[in-house]
Amino acid sequence: MTDPNAPSPDLFTGLSAFPLTPISDEEIDEAAYAGLLQRLVAAGVDSITALGSTGSYVYLSTDERARVAQLTVEHAAGIPVFVGIGALRTRDVLANVAAAEAAGAQGLLLAPVSYQPLTEDDVFELFRTVTSATDLPVVVYDNPGTTHFTFTLDLYARLADLDGVASIKIPGQAMSPPDFTAHVERIRAATGNRVSIGISGDAFGASGLNAGCDAWYTAVGGTLPAPMLAITRAAQNGEADRALELSAELQPLWDLFAELGGSLRVTAAIAEHLGLVAPHSLPLPILGLTDDQKRKAAEVADTLHLD
Repeated sequence: MTDPNAPSPDLFTGLSAFPLTPISDEEIDEAAYAGLLQRLVAAGVDSITALGSTGSYVYLSTDERARVAQLTVEHAAGIPVFVGIGALRTRDVLANVAAAEAAGAQGLLLAPVSYQPLTEDDVFELFRTVTSATDLPVVVYDNPGTTHFTFTLDLYARLADLDGVASIKIPGQAMSPPDFTAHVERIRAATGNRVSIGISGDAFGASGLNAGCDAWYTAVGGTLPAPMLAITRAAQNGEADRALELSAELQPLWDLFAELGGSLRVTAAIAEHLGLVAPHSLPLPILGLTDDQKRKAAEVADTLHLD
């Protein structure tokens, strides 16, 4: 019998855009944030994930995060909203769950945030506690570059057995197409096809979708949705070569991410260059790019006609 409360199988597919949470004078810039969301709605993204790493969730208070969740749902125009809930303490994670529920979110993104290194049992118990406390479906956030925790296939399998886990966000890796496909197939086998698989790491979006991932959880797509949607739709339509071509056109952007330590600072600099957010939009102590680096990011954005 089908569970009437089960999430739609299509909920965690396609392009999920991760917007910045712009900061101005140490406060959330609500007007700028609303503007970013309106761009995502106009572009037609499949879902919006607020308070991911691009949304600087770990730098925000519980109250600030509750407000961001509320703003996201209010401005999403019916597009499904997922909300990042990761925190150091499980009690705070559960408070974030409650806030996301109250805001009307349709899913949760959970990262195993830590100061002391976490064990697999620590992480499993975190997810078990959260899925026992809510009916909202949960996306497993696997990004060792930010959390410094590495998931194993065995842990994927244990988590997929939890009723509330609906998707796994895997990190992108430089692999040949056959190896990437085999990698995704191993995850599907370990999880018994019970969850969707989403690729992250924007330079690997096309490759991950072509390898069989169901979704692209994209950082820069929260600011520049149009080119990421074009890649996603090409892959979804079986146009694998076209998806790779569109991604290759953005290689200067991917190179800039690699050169300057990831997508967050570069994405913020591009958003500032386009006038979407105010200068110095990242939460301190993150200073963002230097002036010279910002000029380089602006040149890449202009050369690629990113707007």
